[in-house]
Amino acid sequence: MVQSRRFRILVTAVAAVATLGLAGCTPAADSGTGSSASSAPLPTGTVGGAHFDDGFLSVGTGEKVVDVYFDPMCPICGTFEEANGRQLSGLVADGAITLQLHTMTFLNRASRGTDYSTRASAALTCVAAADASSTLSYFAALYADQPAENSSGLTDKQLISMANDAGAPDITECVTDDRYHSWVQQANDDALAGPIPGADIDAVTGTPTVLVNGTSYTGKVNDATALAAFISSN
Repeated sequence: MVQSRRFRILVTAVAAVATLGLAGCTPAADSGTGSSASSAPLPTGTVGGAHFDDGFLSVGTGEKVVDVYFDPMCPICGTFEEANGRQLSGLVADGAITLQLHTMTFLNRASRGTDYSTRASAALTCVAAADASSTLSYFAALYADQPAENSSGLTDKQLISMANDAGAPDITECVTDDRYHSWVQQANDDALAGPIPGADIDAVTGTPTVLVNGTSYTGKVNDATALAAFISSN
């Protein structure tokens, strides 16, 4: 099932990747303040790897900061993760970088009313808050089994099971009570509206958007060598 799903996504994205740099998936005009927000209060402070006030999930302790803005439904983000995920994880493990993941939800519109981007982003936040060391394993799993655009996406039960497989603590309660739905929607809205502190862009205009110490990477999403060189030189 995983191989088949990944194949469909790559077929959709491959023509774009040949010529496209980053920001391959773009929001619609009405992508902010979606209906996926819950009535739960917005969390504050830092819990595990979730930095709620700053709007990102963080792993690593390196002096160099790499920010990645992503939507779980974006096929170009899937291509980026497939090409660069292992490399970024290695740089985190080596202490070379701090990786800050910024959840985006504007492709909720491409999940047949299930708000998949919000649900997957919130589940990732559940994992990061419960056990920061499991964040990247779960992030990789979301893209290894990424649903195609205009499908219903993975179910909450599947998202919970994937967290167990990634070695994270049980996130069942966190997922079923929609604990972080409002927060991931707010993070999406803030990134689209801007400003992006310390960055050379005013706001996020698509995903994936990658910044290294605030400088935008504009190379091809599937060129791991180019990304490595960019990280090294910034």
